[in-house]
Amino acid sequence: MINQSQLITNLVTVLVFFLILFGFTKLLGPIPFSTNNIQSYEGFTVSGEGKVNATPDSATVTVGVTAKAPTQQEAQNLLNGNINKVIASIKALGVADKDIKTDNYNIYPEYGDVRIMPIAPAPPTDENGITGYNANTNITISLGDPALADKVIDASTASGANQVGGVNYQVKDKENAMNEARVMAVADAKKKAEAAAKSAGFRLGKITNYSESEGGGYPVPYMAKAEDARGGDIPTQTQPGEDELVMTVTISYEID
Repeated sequence: MINQSQLITNLVTVLVFFLILFGFTKLLGPIPFSTNNIQSYEGFTVSGEGKVNATPDSATVTVGVTAKAPTQQEAQNLLNGNINKVIASIKALGVADKDIKTDNYNIYPEYGDVRIMPIAPAPPTDENGITGYNANTNITISLGDPALADKVIDASTASGANQVGGVNYQVKDKENAMNEARVMAVADAKKKAEAAAKSAGFRLGKITNYSESEGGGYPVPYMAKAEDARGGDIPTQTQPGEDELVMTVTISYEID
């Protein structure tokens, strides 16, 4: 326990310390304190876009074959016969086996609706209520020469295909075109950044961030075109057009 004499001694010590500190500040001025300068980051972000038109150099054609018959075997035989004819006509155009793909192959029964009283005599059904069988398949043909697309469509439909799912034109190697679009996009972004810096009165520092995204290049849908509609077989004419490939870049700068 602190006695009275110790308490008095402590109070005197504290008083002497503050008297010395007071005299020091009067003679030498305030005690200096040092702090670090805090700089806030200031940045500027700008986006640029580059577009390149590329001519498609490949195509994909999808055709379908459907068949209907009273029995499953008859429907299957009819479908297989038509498939073989279609594939043979495609191969006759110089298309390789590896470029012809069967996407699906379906055979399913068709049922009569016993809930509805038919106006005309209903087709005969078996003990399960089956009135017949439907069969279908789709064939996808990949073409290195897009000029063959029209011929494949016409040959397929002439030999038994009764559905055309579509024709898509693509650019096989987009890398060169996208590199060209990238150069354009970066130049566009830098031009915008320099113009903004000049107008606002600041200087561009180093690049702190860069990002990019690709767009465009969507397949061209099937569009048949007839030059002459005056009877006879009119050849299919699809238009591959051009794919617009788009590159967008975003660049962030420090501001000096």
